[in-house]
Amino acid sequence: MIHVARRAEQLGYHSLWTFQRLLVPADLHWSETYHSVQDPLITLAFLAAHTRRIRLGVAVLNMPFISPVVLAKQTTTLDILAGGRLDLGLGLGWADEEYQATGATKHRRGRLAEEFLAVLRALWQDDVAEHHGEFYQVPPTRLEPKPVQRPHPPILLGGHAPAALGRAGRLADGWVSGSQADLMSIGDAIATVQAAAADAGRDPRSLRFVCRGAVRVCPSNPPERQPLTGTLEQIRSDLDRLAEAGITELFVDLNFDPEIGSPRADVQASLRRADEVLDALAPTR
Repeated sequence: MIHVARRAEQLGYHSLWTFQRLLVPADLHWSETYHSVQDPLITLAFLAAHTRRIRLGVAVLNMPFISPVVLAKQTTTLDILAGGRLDLGLGLGWADEEYQATGATKHRRGRLAEEFLAVLRALWQDDVAEHHGEFYQVPPTRLEPKPVQRPHPPILLGGHAPAALGRAGRLADGWVSGSQADLMSIGDAIATVQAAAADAGRDPRSLRFVCRGAVRVCPSNPPERQPLTGTLEQIRSDLDRLAEAGITELFVDLNFDPEIGSPRADVQASLRRADEVLDALAPTR
């Protein structure tokens, strides 16, 4: 982690990203990618101490699995320790096993998300925060100290359903795509977010659109090539096309390459592959 983080910072990358996976079903029917996932906020706090400039993002934490009050304290602490470098991605989750194990419910989870954001912002911004809603009750209280970033760390919402895209446009600082997003039609999702922002009286041009780029490097041109799959030259050209579709930021996610993301992957070989991709896709200075 330290090697990749420092190398990315040296090469001029804008940000480092983590993701959340709490549990893996015992029958192991999920992708091996999910069998070696560390806690995202603890990982970012660790890397904050080993970097100086690069931003630290999570895409995404699932709101039904945690209290917004606890998360407000955790993210405030991380933003302070990192000197104001945190980007907070939030979502609703999809794994029934994690919902069951955390005691969460999918009932009215869209409304839960809206209240969750309201509580977060009140604790981050207000001198005295108070909230009385369907899901959360916060008596008049103070969250001290406050985050470094004012009024609060940027909030990016995930999700691909129309309601989730609309919520991102109405309530968040931007949208972050998932690992299974259709990159051929991602411009449609961006347009939906922008339209919701405009309808809410917000400036769509102020929003960030972050792509979780599941990169798979192949030595030769694969048949029916998908975006971000192929040679490094092809993947680099895909970045320009995604920018034309409206993506403002893309982070390179190598976890879905089995030679890197599998727990059985050779550590040194996977690190060499990661270094190769880091060098080849480094942003233009």
